[in-house]
Amino acid sequence: MRVLAIGDIHGCSKALNKLLTAVSPSPEDFVVTLGDYVDRGPDSRGVLDRLIEFQATGRLVALRGNHDQMMLEARHGAEEEMIWRLCGGQQTLESYAPPGDVGKLEHVPQRHWDFLQNQCVNYYETDTHFFVHANAYADLPLDQQPDFMLFWERLTDPDPHHTGKIMVCGHTSQESGLPLNLGHTICIDTKVYGTGWLTCLDVMYGQVWQANQEGQQRTACIDDFAVGT
Repeated sequence: MRVLAIGDIHGCSKALNKLLTAVSPSPEDFVVTLGDYVDRGPDSRGVLDRLIEFQATGRLVALRGNHDQMMLEARHGAEEEMIWRLCGGQQTLESYAPPGDVGKLEHVPQRHWDFLQNQCVNYYETDTHFFVHANAYADLPLDQQPDFMLFWERLTDPDPHHTGKIMVCGHTSQESGLPLNLGHTICIDTKVYGTGWLTCLDVMYGQVWQANQEGQQRTACIDDFAVGT
């Protein structure tokens, strides 16, 4: 069995589909997506449709990212909706727009709201790794981490977690398009929107797959990106 982590997708369904084809998860594999499924890319609707379909197999744990949280909060009022639109929500709503119309919150199907609000989780852990969207305090258990840390805090020289487990995260986009490997922390947000890549990491065996919106695909080993080597 493989445990496969996928970084921030940001509405890039072409890259996601190419990546899943390359990785080819088996019925024994387990996939953890690190959040930020929506915003900035052109097809947030398609991304959520694909994840909901995959979740039905029982092999997906989907984390909630800060952009997913902003989308949920956009329903609370005009100010929240405006903030979200300025942070990429405009592109998300455009992916839901009927022909000849502009995208509106009411165009988002209920199954998408349910997925983001009720099916996504804030963190996940195994015996050797834990998975968060953004970051975690090194001295706190995961169930005591504040939301701003899990969703918003960027990586700035993180310390090893007190459990000794390796943290796998996204959120802090790597402009190089390559994963960041600090040993005790691995960041796989490789900025797929624009000219970047979407990354999948086999956390136990270290294989890395990447795909982009142009349909290109490449592979590597996470040890190739170890800082200081």
